[in-house]
Amino acid sequence: MRRFDQAGVRRMLLVWLLLAVLTGTYAARLGEVADAGRDSQLPAGAESARATRLLDPAGAPQQLPLAVVWTHRTEGERITPRQQEAARQVTSRLLGSGPAVVPVPARDGRALTAVIAARPDALPDQLTAVREEASSVPATTVHLAGPAAAQADLDDAFAETDGALLAVALGGVLLILLLVHRSILLPLLVIAGALLALCTACAVLYALARPGWLAIDGQSQGIVLVLVIGASTDYALLLTARFREELAEQPDAVRAMAAACRATTPPVLASAATIACAMLMLSFSALPSERTLGPATAIAMICCAAVSLTFLPAALVLSGRRVLRPRPAAGEAAGRWARAVRAMERRPRRFWLGCLALLATGAACAPLLAQPGIPLHQALPARAASVVGQHVLARHFPAGLASPLAVVAPAARTAEVRATVTSTRGVAGATVLPRTSEGLVQILTTLTDTPDSEQARHTVSRLRSRLAGTGALVGGQSAQLADLHRAAVDGHRLITALVLAVVLAVLIVLLRCLLLPLLLVAAAWLSLFTAFGTSAVVFRLAFGSAATEPAVVLFSFVFLVALGVDYNVFLVHRVRSEATALGTVAAVRRGLATTSSVISAAGIILAATFAALAVMPLLYLAQIGCIVAVGVLIDTLLVRLFLVPALILDLGHRTWWPTRLPADQTVKGGAPVPVQAADDRGRTTASAPRP
Repeated sequence: MRRFDQAGVRRMLLVWLLLAVLTGTYAARLGEVADAGRDSQLPAGAESARATRLLDPAGAPQQLPLAVVWTHRTEGERITPRQQEAARQVTSRLLGSGPAVVPVPARDGRALTAVIAARPDALPDQLTAVREEASSVPATTVHLAGPAAAQADLDDAFAETDGALLAVALGGVLLILLLVHRSILLPLLVIAGALLALCTACAVLYALARPGWLAIDGQSQGIVLVLVIGASTDYALLLTARFREELAEQPDAVRAMAAACRATTPPVLASAATIACAMLMLSFSALPSERTLGPATAIAMICCAAVSLTFLPAALVLSGRRVLRPRPAAGEAAGRWARAVRAMERRPRRFWLGCLALLATGAACAPLLAQPGIPLHQALPARAASVVGQHVLARHFPAGLASPLAVVAPAARTAEVRATVTSTRGVAGATVLPRTSEGLVQILTTLTDTPDSEQARHTVSRLRSRLAGTGALVGGQSAQLADLHRAAVDGHRLITALVLAVVLAVLIVLLRCLLLPLLLVAAAWLSLFTAFGTSAVVFRLAFGSAATEPAVVLFSFVFLVALGVDYNVFLVHRVRSEATALGTVAAVRRGLATTSSVISAAGIILAATFAALAVMPLLYLAQIGCIVAVGVLIDTLLVRLFLVPALILDLGHRTWWPTRLPADQTVKGGAPVPVQAADDRGRTTASAPRP
């Protein structure tokens, strides 16, 4: 703020109050323009995309397969001819003038199924109509399975959990704030700032998504929600702690807040820029579901920084000193950390080697976190109708019946290609459709495994390998998912490198040195693998498997590298600021004494907000929340409190290589130059430097 006075503070609050009124409804309305589904857009060169273009050169929107499964109402009874005839009439009515589909009986005679096409833009109404019509078959129970049913359940699950996610995230933050500050007014101001940032971000995203300029999906919406609440709260705690420090030096609240803003603006902006720039690297992904998250989180971080550096300072100034009462025993906390630094000063190498040993132990379990992908019927809640329907379908029919592969082959080689397809392991059967005008035939291939499973991807690979040289292309849902999985794994290498480069560049600009940024990125990299290993063990114990999606690893990597560096930024920026006058060793002591408590609380709050993703309906979103929460706690409580300070103490003035701070020039003309050190309560006293 160019003019930080009482009049300016009131004008600032008035502006934000007006924005709150204008944007207050958009957190709830963002779901109107959000697509909850997994993306189905393929890289143009993918084999399944080429097969789709051959089958449909006009590029008409693809419909989703829907399997209608009838079982006898009396368990174990066989389907009767009368029920089969009724199911045939139902299918005929559902299809209207479309191609005839005859319901197929199961080999055991206890089930009947028909696969029809559903429009993605009208799933809820269409599935309701299909269920009502299919229920007219006498003495049967109807189940819906396949991609269309799973997509409908996915839409419903996201729509039902937005409010629960917000309530869990805010409830956790409020509880921790009450415990940390032992006050009512300050936590309410922090929550108000977080909600204001969330509403502002949602309004901007809504305005961009409504005309189609920006794509938003359900997972982006959930991640943006927890990130905004967590980051806004962290920035609020950092500003509040510095405001408290400044008030101890000068009684005027306006001047104290101006000084606090000058001190906290660089690390807050660096933090927001690190996260935003790192997430924007997802724009280089080949997958739309990953590309959409980058701009959405970047916009959210801009809103977080804006609210934290404008609304919250104004609110704190108008609230005055009473918002900070009762005062915590800051001297005791400073004394504890000063004593811890003195212990690290004596044996810094032992401290950071011990931290590395702990991190390496957790990182050794990282290979347990496999990335085969999670079938949607396993990722959705077990009670979802499509999950129940898929289990019923798999009991009586091949699991891939609801979504067959489409093998496109030259008509002249039909017999050869069909023989190869049917003899491939993982294929349950194949049907040749009539020849197309381009001299091609389509062979519908039913797999024995669920279309989006790892086993189905292996079958697709075997088919493509055996059909090489025949001119045949393998398309269909399983082939598309296999191509998406390959594109994700291949593209993540580039994104990983770009994220590391961007984070390193931001740190170099902020700290104006090279060695320390390299060490911070290396520490974030190691703690990332420790989080992966620890989470893999948790997944094994909780779910019986550590299998996950490639997107889980990518999103967790980006968040943990950016957020892990963030907490170190809050510390090392303070150390750098103090080191210009005190010298590096004394600056570490003061930096820890003044920031450790607040940053530890901020890390716990951020971990709690990401843990709130456990209420989301998809398993892989809960996995992201768990990995990020574990990683943030590791970064906050181990890396930042012990590893990084011990490294700085061991390196001394070499920390800032290739620069060197004036206060670290401890020898001048053969005599020590006095520098200032921090006492046990964080105050500065004159002392001689360590040799």
